[in-house]
Amino acid sequence: MKDTTEQVFLADTYALIEIIGGNINYKEYSNQILLTTKFNLAELYYSLLNDYGKETAEHYFNVYAEFLIPISFSSIKKAMELKLQYKKEKLSYVDCIGWALAQELNIKFLTGDQKFHNKAHVEFVK
Repeated sequence: MKDTTEQVFLADTYALIEIIGGNINYKEYSNQILLTTKFNLAELYYSLLNDYGKETAEHYFNVYAEFLIPISFSSIKKAMELKLQYKKEKLSYVDCIGWALAQELNIKFLTGDQKFHNKAHVEFVK
């Protein structure tokens, strides 16, 4: 990311975990507007519950719950088209929905998932 002005991204679970974990490559994104979906919030809660316990999971659940955006019917359809298009890559349903929703909103899908490297409308950060 080159621009220092505030930007909006749709963050997947991977990105949120990296931000919470303090990954230096994600530092600049912690100052951006990060939208996410209920599905990502569910994955995040599970991951944090497993790795850090209920208190930490509750804290970050509440933090990111403020940035939820609804999943449109059109993005669900687009997501399933993308999942089918990239069938051999076995993209997750949750990631396809986030990616399609980001495209619909004309923002980038923030992820470090290798399966999204070099895909359109993606801000890939490892």
